[in-house]
Amino acid sequence: MKILLIMAAILTSLLFISQLYFTMAKTETQPYRVIKTEKEFEIRLYPSATMATVSMNVSSYKELSGAGFKKLASYIFGGNDANKSIAMTSPVHMDIENSKSSMSFVMPADYNKDDLPKPNDPSVIINKTAEEYVAAIKFGGYADDDDIKKYATKLEGALKASGIEYYGNFRFLGYNAPYQFIGRRNEIIVSVRWN
Repeated sequence: MKILLIMAAILTSLLFISQLYFTMAKTETQPYRVIKTEKEFEIRLYPSATMATVSMNVSSYKELSGAGFKKLASYIFGGNDANKSIAMTSPVHMDIENSKSSMSFVMPADYNKDDLPKPNDPSVIINKTAEEYVAAIKFGGYADDDDIKKYATKLEGALKASGIEYYGNFRFLGYNAPYQFIGRRNEIIVSVRWN
């Protein structure tokens, strides 16, 4: 019995150490500049970025997350005309709407739209975003549809209370791999008018 307890303690320690490693491991993150910090949210400026995007006729995080991720992961893991692997970055962007939603992977900064390999799957589109100002609110844990609605509503209320004009859909940003249990980071963003 004592040996089983010792082995369980060792396995738990190894799991914890591996989680810390993956939490601290360097994954390229989409750059932004914080313009203003409020109590519940911040205003950011995102420069233009190159994205791989897939759109699907779904209306929830649950429906989009698995199927969308599979298509985009296939592209960056060699499902392209060059059979080339492209590094995973963070965050994963999701724009979830009532009938058609999209998921995007940010491409590494050393790529642009013209030098990325062509996706084998024609539903994966390479596009370049425009520079934009957004409001962002953070939350932890594993996200689901209820969390996304909750924090979108919270961000909307905070923006209205602050007199900040927003437009477009509230979007979800996920930063962590599914196997990362600790230190998880999620965000809701929305475009804002900022001068």
